[in-house]
Amino acid sequence: MTTFTPLNRRRFLGASTAALGAAALGGLSRPAMAADNLTVGFIYVGPKDDFGYNQAHAEGAAAVKAMAGVTVLEEENVPESQDVQNTMESMINFDGAGLLFPTSFGYFNPHILELAPKYSDVRFEHCGGLWTEGNPTNAGSYFGYIGMGQYLNGVAAGHASKTKKIGFVAAKPIPQVLNNINSFLLGARAVDPTITCQVIFTGEWSLAVKEAEATNALADQGCDVITCHVDGPKVVCETAVARGAYVCGYHADQSPLAGDMYLTGAEWNWASVYTDMVAKTMAGEPIDNFVRGGLADGFIKMSPLGPAVSDTARAQFEAVKAEIVAGGFAAIKGPLKDNKGNVIAAAGEGFVETDVKLESMDYLVEGVLGSTS
Repeated sequence: MTTFTPLNRRRFLGASTAALGAAALGGLSRPAMAADNLTVGFIYVGPKDDFGYNQAHAEGAAAVKAMAGVTVLEEENVPESQDVQNTMESMINFDGAGLLFPTSFGYFNPHILELAPKYSDVRFEHCGGLWTEGNPTNAGSYFGYIGMGQYLNGVAAGHASKTKKIGFVAAKPIPQVLNNINSFLLGARAVDPTITCQVIFTGEWSLAVKEAEATNALADQGCDVITCHVDGPKVVCETAVARGAYVCGYHADQSPLAGDMYLTGAEWNWASVYTDMVAKTMAGEPIDNFVRGGLADGFIKMSPLGPAVSDTARAQFEAVKAEIVAGGFAAIKGPLKDNKGNVIAAAGEGFVETDVKLESMDYLVEGVLGSTS
């Protein structure tokens, strides 16, 4: 692997000579030229050993490194600013990258949208639910139905909670985060419909002080099982355990941090996704602009159940997991209201995991204590 200092990459402002206008193939990207060698760039908003979001992507990048004919570039701690454009242009112009994975939510708009038309021979793959018709065809969006993992977290939490209060530390009230919060609570309510979930938003993907404060505040309110959606769950996990609360993990396996207090966790499994996209690029095959998958597709996985999970909880967890893998499972189903009293789903109505409407979620369900504003 070739490495360069962050300073060089972020100051690079080289002019592009790429032609504008990649040809569209319906919902697919323009096929790339088949190549025996490919340089692939991975860009992370935080450290790649954060026990969380960035580490999960870095584990996927490690699988790509093992592929023949592939050179992998990695840049960590790149802000969601002009810095990421500098990094992408550096990888393209200094290193000849033909496929980029800028992994953070805020990298897409405006940064990928501005660069993709300038470099029509480069493929930009973004992690999130953002690509839509009319966006550059050499850009794409990939994500997983990890809300199903948080639903399973909720099942484990519902059995473990004695106070019937569970907690969620969240970064920002965007659809993917809201879906995880709602799914966590609804999984717990599949065990006991009286359970509530207190959510605290920190406003940042990674801010250790606020994450610790939020976790302590949840423990102070009696939450005895805590999960999160922040980039690096390390602080949340360690703080929760110190306060005697069980932990459900997110992004990657945090069991080394939580020990016997770790119930399970919703993990990303990017290795198969990344190696598939790299292989297609090298073969000159198109990649869908909108790629999604769940437990059955190997996009996500669950951490092994911890020793605190009872036999009864294990049985329900495995039964629900089997339902999800079989397909057609809906966590959001009626009768269901949001926590402001508005009807989300009428009786008999539901939104299965593949329903694209979930990617514009802007509400918290009844039973979640907190606000999106």
